[in-house]
Amino acid sequence: MSPRRAASLIDAQLKLALKIDVDTYRGTLEGVPQLVELLRRFDVQATFLFSLGPDHTGRAIKRAFRPGFMKKVSRTSVLSHYGLKTLMYGTLLPGPDIGRCCADVLKSVRDAGHEVGIHCWDHVRWQDGVAHASPDWAEDEMGRACARFSEIFGSPARTHGAAGWQMNAHALRLTQRLGFDYASDTRGSHPFMPVCDAEVIACPQLPTTLPTLDELIGRAGMKAEDVHEILLKQTRVSSPHDQVFTLHAELEGMKLLPVLERLLAGWRDQGYQLTSTRAIYAGLDLQKLPRHEVIRGEVAGRAGTLMLQGDEFLSSAILQEEPC
Repeated sequence: MSPRRAASLIDAQLKLALKIDVDTYRGTLEGVPQLVELLRRFDVQATFLFSLGPDHTGRAIKRAFRPGFMKKVSRTSVLSHYGLKTLMYGTLLPGPDIGRCCADVLKSVRDAGHEVGIHCWDHVRWQDGVAHASPDWAEDEMGRACARFSEIFGSPARTHGAAGWQMNAHALRLTQRLGFDYASDTRGSHPFMPVCDAEVIACPQLPTTLPTLDELIGRAGMKAEDVHEILLKQTRVSSPHDQVFTLHAELEGMKLLPVLERLLAGWRDQGYQLTSTRAIYAGLDLQKLPRHEVIRGEVAGRAGTLMLQGDEFLSSAILQEEPC
C-alpha cells in the first residue's frame, strides 16, 4: 500500500468495525476468550453479539435440502470448525443453554471493554424460522433474548445483530420498540434508516459491508490460510464509508484465528481505525441518514436469502430481490 493512501485513510479517520457473532456453546467457551486475547494484543475494541439460549446447531441438518447449502458446507469444512459434538446438539444430544452456562464468559467480554449485544435466543430456530414467522413468534424470541441479556448484564441490550442476517417486518419493528440504539441485521454499503412496507423503522441499520471469510473460502480455489488477501485487496480501494466486517467466534475465534490476526495487521497497515460498531454509530448524524428499503436477496458464497440494503445497494453479489 502506498504511503499516500495510508495517510489519506488516517486523515479521514475511516473506521473498520469488528462485529463478532457468537453462534454456539463451543464458540462461546473456546472462541470468545481467544478473540478477546487477540483484540487485547492489538488494543482494539469490538462488538460481540451473543446467542443467549439453547445451542441447537444439530437441527441445521434440515438445511441440506436448500440450494447451495451442501456446496457451502463442503467449501468451509463445517465439521472441522464446529466439531462433532456441536453438530449433534438439539438432535442426538441436548442443547446446552449458552446464557446460563457461559454467563461468566459473556460478562468477561464486557469487562474487557467491548460492546456486548444480542445475536438471538436460539440461533437455528431464528435463522430458519423468522422469514415467515408471525409477529407473536418474533416478539417471543426477541423478548427471551432481551430478558436473558438483562439477567446476565444487569441492564438492557442496546444493539442487535440478527442470526444469519435473517429478519422480517415484525422483527425490524421490534428493534425500535425494544429500545435498541441501532442494529446490524443487514448486508449493505453504509448506515441507513430502514424502510419496510413503506414504514420507516426508527432504529438505524449498520449493515455488514464486507464479505465474510466463510463466503470466500474455497471460491476460485482460495485456501483458508490465504483468504485474508482477498479482503485486504478489497479494502485497499478507496471508499467514502466506514466498513463493518462480521466474523464468527466458531471460525475466526478458533481455526481461523491466525487468518484474523493477519487481517487485523493488514487493516492497521492500511490506516483503518479498528473499532466496534458502536463507534461508527456514535459518529452518525441520525437526522441525515438516508432511508433505504430492506429487501430480501442472495449474496455470493452464502446459501439462501438474507436481508439486504435496498435502493442504493449495488453489489453484483445480489442474485435476486424480493420485498421483506
